[in-house]
Amino acid sequence: MRRVLVLGGTGWLGREISRRAVDRGSEVFCLARGQSGDIADGAHHIRADRTSTGAYDEVKTEWDDVVELASEPSLVEPALDALAEHAAHWTLVSSVSVYMRNDEPGADESAQLVEPHDLSHYADAKVAAETSSARALGDRLLIARPGLIVGPGDPSDRFGYWLARLSRPGPALVPTPDRRFVQGIDIADLAAWIERAGREGVTGAINAVGDVHRMQDFFSAAVEATGYKGELVPAEDEFLRARGVDYWAGPRSLPLWLPETDTAFMQRSGSAFLAAGGILTDLEHTFARVLADETSRGVLRERRAGLTPADELAILEAAR
Repeated sequence: MRRVLVLGGTGWLGREISRRAVDRGSEVFCLARGQSGDIADGAHHIRADRTSTGAYDEVKTEWDDVVELASEPSLVEPALDALAEHAAHWTLVSSVSVYMRNDEPGADESAQLVEPHDLSHYADAKVAAETSSARALGDRLLIARPGLIVGPGDPSDRFGYWLARLSRPGPALVPTPDRRFVQGIDIADLAAWIERAGREGVTGAINAVGDVHRMQDFFSAAVEATGYKGELVPAEDEFLRARGVDYWAGPRSLPLWLPETDTAFMQRSGSAFLAAGGILTDLEHTFARVLADETSRGVLRERRAGLTPADELAILEAAR
Protein backbone atom coordinates (compact mmCIF):
# COMPACT_ATOMS: atom_id res chain seq x y z
CA MET A 1 0.00 0.00 0.00
CA ARG A 2 1.25 3.48 -0.87
CA ARG A 3 2.08 5.66 2.09
CA VAL A 4 1.50 9.38 1.77
CA LEU A 5 2.43 12.06 4.28
CA VAL A 6 0.65 15.42 4.02
CA LEU A 7 2.41 18.17 5.94
CA GLY A 8 -0.65 20.10 7.01
CA GLY A 9 -3.70 18.28 5.75
CA THR A 10 -6.32 19.93 7.93
CA GLY A 11 -6.84 23.05 5.77
CA TRP A 12 -8.95 23.38 2.65
CA LEU A 13 -6.57 22.06 0.00
CA GLY A 14 -4.65 19.68 2.25
CA ARG A 15 -7.84 17.98 3.36
CA GLU A 16 -8.97 17.52 -0.25
CA ILE A 17 -5.61 16.06 -1.29
CA SER A 18 -5.75 13.69 1.66
CA ARG A 19 -9.28 12.61 0.78
CA ARG A 20 -8.29 11.88 -2.81
CA ALA A 21 -5.31 9.81 -1.68
CA VAL A 22 -7.47 7.82 0.76
CA ASP A 23 -10.02 7.18 -1.98
CA ARG A 24 -7.25 5.85 -4.23
CA GLY A 25 -6.25 3.31 -1.59
CA SER A 26 -3.24 5.03 -0.03
CA GLU A 27 -2.51 5.06 3.67
CA VAL A 28 -2.50 8.76 4.46
CA PHE A 29 -0.99 10.56 7.43
CA CYS A 30 -1.47 14.26 8.15
CA LEU A 31 1.11 15.97 10.33
CA ALA A 32 -0.48 19.12 11.76
CA ARG A 33 -1.47 20.89 14.93
CA GLY A 34 -5.08 20.33 13.95
CA GLN A 35 -6.18 23.92 14.54
CA SER A 36 -7.30 24.90 11.04
CA GLY A 37 -9.87 22.23 10.27
CA ASP A 38 -10.51 18.49 10.22
CA ILE A 39 -8.60 15.72 8.51
CA ALA A 40 -10.19 13.69 5.75
CA ASP A 41 -12.14 10.55 6.70
CA GLY A 42 -9.77 7.59 6.66
CA ALA A 43 -6.59 9.63 7.13
CA HIS A 44 -4.47 9.42 10.26
CA HIS A 45 -3.79 12.58 12.23
CA ILE A 46 -0.34 12.97 13.75
CA ARG A 47 -0.67 15.99 15.99
CA ALA A 48 2.50 18.07 16.17
CA ASP A 49 3.70 21.65 16.21
CA ARG A 50 6.04 21.78 13.24
CA THR A 51 8.14 24.53 14.82
CA SER A 52 8.98 22.41 17.86
CA THR A 53 12.00 20.16 18.40
CA GLY A 54 11.24 16.57 17.51
CA ALA A 55 8.15 17.44 15.46
CA TYR A 56 9.12 14.89 12.78
CA ASP A 57 10.42 12.09 14.99
CA GLU A 58 7.27 10.02 14.56
CA VAL A 59 7.35 10.22 10.75
CA LYS A 60 11.01 9.53 10.01
CA THR A 61 10.20 6.49 7.93
CA GLU A 62 9.82 5.71 4.23
CA TRP A 63 7.17 7.56 2.21
CA ASP A 64 5.97 7.12 -1.34
CA ASP A 65 5.02 10.79 -1.44
CA VAL A 66 5.32 13.75 0.89
CA VAL A 67 3.09 16.76 0.18
CA GLU A 68 4.24 20.11 1.57
CA LEU A 69 1.73 22.97 1.61
CA ALA A 70 3.67 25.52 3.66
CA SER A 71 5.99 28.28 2.52
CA GLU A 72 7.38 29.61 5.79
CA PRO A 73 11.11 28.80 6.13
CA SER A 74 10.57 27.79 9.76
CA LEU A 75 8.33 24.98 8.50
CA VAL A 76 9.84 24.07 5.13
CA GLU A 77 13.51 23.79 6.10
CA PRO A 78 13.13 21.50 9.14
CA ALA A 79 10.80 19.21 7.18
CA LEU A 80 13.34 18.85 4.39
CA ASP A 81 16.15 18.23 6.87
CA ALA A 82 14.16 15.50 8.60
CA LEU A 83 12.34 13.82 5.73
CA ALA A 84 13.95 14.45 2.33
CA GLU A 85 16.04 11.28 2.47
CA HIS A 86 12.94 9.21 3.32
CA ALA A 87 10.73 10.37 0.40
CA ALA A 88 10.56 8.62 -2.96
CA HIS A 89 8.65 11.65 -4.29
CA TRP A 90 7.94 15.08 -2.86
CA THR A 91 5.27 17.55 -3.89
CA LEU A 92 5.69 21.19 -2.95
CA VAL A 93 2.51 23.22 -3.44
CA SER A 94 3.80 26.62 -4.50
CA SER A 95 1.96 29.37 -6.41
CA VAL A 96 2.00 31.37 -9.64
CA SER A 97 2.69 34.31 -7.34
CA VAL A 98 6.36 33.33 -7.61
CA TYR A 99 6.62 35.00 -11.03
CA MET A 100 8.15 38.47 -11.23
CA ARG A 101 5.91 39.81 -13.98
CA ASN A 102 2.15 39.82 -14.40
CA ASP A 103 2.04 41.52 -17.81
CA GLU A 104 2.98 38.58 -20.04
CA PRO A 105 -0.18 36.76 -21.23
CA GLY A 106 0.43 33.04 -21.75
CA ALA A 107 3.70 32.99 -19.79
CA ASP A 108 4.82 29.48 -18.87
CA GLU A 109 7.12 27.95 -16.25
CA SER A 110 10.22 29.52 -17.82
CA ALA A 111 9.12 33.03 -16.76
CA GLN A 112 11.39 34.88 -14.38
CA LEU A 113 10.81 34.40 -10.65
CA VAL A 114 10.90 37.08 -7.98
CA GLU A 115 14.07 37.53 -5.97
CA PRO A 116 13.35 36.33 -2.42
CA HIS A 117 14.59 39.32 -0.42
CA ASP A 118 11.91 39.43 2.26
CA LEU A 119 10.61 36.02 3.35
CA SER A 120 7.72 37.61 5.19
CA HIS A 121 6.24 38.24 1.72
CA TYR A 122 4.23 35.35 0.32
CA ALA A 123 5.88 35.27 -3.12
CA ASP A 124 9.40 35.53 -1.71
CA ALA A 125 8.75 32.74 0.77
CA LYS A 126 7.35 30.46 -1.94
CA VAL A 127 10.43 31.03 -4.13
CA ALA A 128 12.69 30.29 -1.19
CA ALA A 129 10.72 27.11 -0.48
CA GLU A 130 11.13 26.04 -4.10
CA THR A 131 14.89 26.65 -3.98
CA SER A 132 15.37 24.78 -0.70
CA SER A 133 13.25 21.87 -1.86
CA ALA A 134 15.07 21.56 -5.18
CA ARG A 135 18.42 21.58 -3.41
CA ALA A 136 17.35 18.83 -1.00
CA LEU A 137 15.37 16.62 -3.39
CA GLY A 138 16.72 17.07 -6.90
CA ASP A 139 14.78 15.05 -9.47
CA ARG A 140 12.33 13.67 -6.90
CA LEU A 141 10.54 17.02 -6.60
CA LEU A 142 7.28 18.24 -8.13
CA ILE A 143 6.66 21.96 -7.74
CA ALA A 144 2.96 22.56 -8.29
CA ARG A 145 2.18 26.22 -8.92
CA PRO A 146 -1.57 26.78 -8.66
CA GLY A 147 -3.23 30.02 -9.61
CA LEU A 148 -6.56 30.99 -8.10
CA ILE A 149 -8.04 27.89 -6.42
CA VAL A 150 -11.84 27.82 -6.42
CA GLY A 151 -14.59 25.52 -5.26
CA PRO A 152 -16.89 24.72 -2.36
CA GLY A 153 -15.59 25.70 1.05
CA ASP A 154 -13.12 28.30 -0.20
CA PRO A 155 -12.11 30.24 2.94
CA SER A 156 -10.98 33.29 0.93
CA ASP A 157 -14.47 34.02 -0.55
CA ARG A 158 -12.84 35.41 -3.71
CA PHE A 159 -14.76 33.27 -6.19
CA GLY A 160 -17.87 32.48 -4.19
CA TYR A 161 -18.57 36.15 -3.56
CA TRP A 162 -19.85 36.58 -7.11
CA LEU A 163 -22.18 33.56 -7.04
CA ALA A 164 -23.58 34.72 -3.71
CA ARG A 165 -23.95 38.33 -4.86
CA LEU A 166 -25.78 37.39 -8.04
CA SER A 167 -28.10 35.19 -6.02
CA ARG A 168 -29.50 38.37 -4.49
CA PRO A 169 -31.67 40.95 -6.25
CA GLY A 170 -30.77 44.54 -6.98
CA PRO A 171 -28.07 46.15 -9.12
CA ALA A 172 -24.64 44.60 -8.65
CA LEU A 173 -21.44 46.62 -8.69
CA VAL A 174 -18.73 45.06 -10.89
CA PRO A 175 -15.33 46.23 -12.12
CA THR A 176 -15.17 47.31 -15.75
CA PRO A 177 -14.56 43.90 -17.37
CA ASP A 178 -12.84 45.10 -20.55
CA ARG A 179 -9.33 43.67 -21.01
CA ARG A 180 -9.68 41.60 -17.84
CA PHE A 181 -9.69 37.85 -17.36
CA VAL A 182 -10.54 35.15 -14.81
CA GLN A 183 -8.50 31.98 -14.46
CA GLY A 184 -9.28 29.57 -11.66
CA ILE A 185 -8.67 25.90 -11.01
CA ASP A 186 -11.32 23.82 -9.26
CA ILE A 187 -9.97 22.42 -6.01
CA ALA A 188 -11.22 18.99 -7.01
CA ASP A 189 -9.15 19.10 -10.22
CA LEU A 190 -6.05 20.36 -8.41
CA ALA A 191 -6.23 17.79 -5.61
CA ALA A 192 -6.91 14.92 -8.01
CA TRP A 193 -3.91 15.91 -10.11
CA ILE A 194 -1.56 16.31 -7.14
CA GLU A 195 -2.52 12.84 -5.92
CA ARG A 196 -2.11 11.34 -9.38
CA ALA A 197 1.19 13.12 -10.01
CA GLY A 198 2.56 11.66 -6.81
CA ARG A 199 1.58 8.15 -7.86
CA GLU A 200 3.02 8.58 -11.35
CA GLY A 201 6.22 10.30 -10.25
CA VAL A 202 5.64 13.57 -12.08
CA THR A 203 8.44 16.06 -11.36
CA GLY A 204 9.54 19.54 -12.32
CA ALA A 205 7.76 22.89 -12.00
CA ILE A 206 4.22 22.99 -13.39
CA ASN A 207 1.62 25.76 -13.46
CA ALA A 208 -1.52 24.10 -12.11
CA VAL A 209 -3.99 26.55 -13.61
CA GLY A 210 -7.40 26.43 -15.24
CA ASP A 211 -8.87 27.78 -18.44
CA VAL A 212 -8.71 31.51 -19.13
CA HIS A 213 -12.06 33.31 -19.44
CA ARG A 214 -12.74 36.90 -20.39
CA MET A 215 -14.19 38.60 -17.34
CA GLN A 216 -17.27 39.58 -19.32
CA ASP A 217 -17.86 35.92 -20.17
CA PHE A 218 -17.30 34.99 -16.52
CA PHE A 219 -20.02 37.41 -15.42
CA SER A 220 -22.37 36.24 -18.17
CA ALA A 221 -21.94 32.63 -17.08
CA ALA A 222 -22.45 33.59 -13.43
CA VAL A 223 -25.66 35.42 -14.33
CA GLU A 224 -26.93 32.33 -16.10
CA ALA A 225 -25.91 30.02 -13.26
CA THR A 226 -27.68 32.08 -10.61
CA GLY A 227 -30.67 33.22 -12.67
CA TYR A 228 -29.83 36.81 -11.79
CA LYS A 229 -32.35 39.32 -13.21
CA GLY A 230 -30.77 42.55 -12.03
CA GLU A 231 -28.36 44.99 -13.62
CA LEU A 232 -24.58 44.70 -13.60
CA VAL A 233 -23.19 48.19 -13.00
CA PRO A 234 -19.56 48.47 -14.14
CA ALA A 235 -17.29 51.03 -12.52
CA GLU A 236 -13.85 52.26 -13.55
CA ASP A 237 -10.78 51.64 -11.45
CA GLU A 238 -10.29 55.28 -10.49
CA PHE A 239 -13.87 55.61 -9.25
CA LEU A 240 -13.62 52.44 -7.14
CA ARG A 241 -10.20 53.19 -5.69
CA ALA A 242 -11.30 56.72 -4.75
CA ARG A 243 -14.02 55.11 -2.63
CA GLY A 244 -11.67 52.73 -0.85
CA VAL A 245 -12.48 49.60 -2.83
CA ASP A 246 -9.54 47.19 -3.00
CA TYR A 247 -8.37 44.89 -5.74
CA TRP A 248 -8.51 41.08 -5.70
CA ALA A 249 -9.42 40.02 -2.14
CA GLY A 250 -10.01 40.99 1.45
CA PRO A 251 -12.59 43.21 3.14
CA ARG A 252 -14.09 46.01 1.05
CA SER A 253 -12.82 44.53 -2.20
CA LEU A 254 -14.24 43.49 -5.53
CA PRO A 255 -12.84 39.96 -5.74
CA LEU A 256 -10.90 38.84 -8.83
CA TRP A 257 -10.46 42.47 -9.95
CA LEU A 258 -6.83 43.30 -10.77
CA PRO A 259 -5.10 46.42 -12.06
CA GLU A 260 -4.87 46.38 -15.83
CA THR A 261 -1.08 46.18 -15.52
CA ASP A 262 -1.45 42.80 -13.75
CA THR A 263 -4.19 41.11 -15.76
CA ALA A 264 -1.76 38.49 -17.15
CA PHE A 265 -1.67 37.04 -13.64
CA MET A 266 -4.94 35.39 -14.71
CA GLN A 267 -3.61 34.30 -18.11
CA ARG A 268 -0.85 31.81 -17.24
CA SER A 269 -0.11 28.95 -19.58
CA GLY A 270 -1.54 25.65 -18.35
CA SER A 271 -0.21 23.49 -21.18
CA ALA A 272 2.30 21.69 -18.95
CA PHE A 273 -0.47 20.85 -16.48
CA LEU A 274 -2.60 19.28 -19.20
CA ALA A 275 0.41 17.40 -20.60
CA ALA A 276 1.08 16.02 -17.12
CA GLY A 277 -2.39 14.50 -16.87
CA GLY A 278 -4.32 17.44 -15.47
CA ILE A 279 -8.07 17.47 -16.15
CA LEU A 280 -10.19 20.61 -15.93
CA THR A 281 -13.80 20.84 -14.86
CA ASP A 282 -15.91 23.14 -17.03
CA LEU A 283 -16.80 26.50 -15.49
CA GLU A 284 -20.53 25.74 -15.35
CA HIS A 285 -19.96 22.65 -13.20
CA THR A 286 -17.73 24.59 -10.82
CA PHE A 287 -20.37 27.33 -10.63
CA ALA A 288 -23.04 24.77 -9.73
CA ARG A 289 -20.92 23.31 -6.92
CA VAL A 290 -19.95 26.70 -5.52
CA LEU A 291 -23.49 28.05 -5.74
CA ALA A 292 -24.84 25.09 -3.80
CA ASP A 293 -22.16 25.64 -1.15
CA GLU A 294 -22.82 29.37 -0.94
CA THR A 295 -26.54 28.78 -0.60
CA SER A 296 -26.05 26.25 2.19
CA ARG A 297 -23.67 28.56 4.09
CA GLY A 298 -25.79 31.67 3.55
CA VAL A 299 -25.34 34.24 0.83
CA LEU A 300 -25.59 37.11 3.34
CA ARG A 301 -23.05 35.74 5.80
CA GLU A 302 -20.05 37.82 6.87
CA ARG A 303 -17.21 37.31 4.39
CA ARG A 304 -13.46 37.64 4.18
CA ALA A 305 -13.67 39.24 0.75
CA GLY A 306 -16.08 41.54 -1.04
CA LEU A 307 -18.37 44.42 -0.24
CA THR A 308 -21.09 44.38 2.36
CA PRO A 309 -24.58 45.14 0.99
CA ALA A 310 -24.47 48.53 2.69
CA ASP A 311 -21.09 49.44 1.21
CA GLU A 312 -22.14 48.30 -2.24
CA LEU A 313 -25.36 50.32 -2.08
CA ALA A 314 -23.49 53.48 -1.04
CA ILE A 315 -21.04 53.12 -3.94
CA LEU A 316 -23.85 52.44 -6.41
CA GLU A 317 -25.63 55.59 -5.29
CA ALA A 318 -22.43 57.57 -5.82
CA ALA A 319 -22.10 56.06 -9.30
CA ARG A 320 -25.51 57.48 -10.21
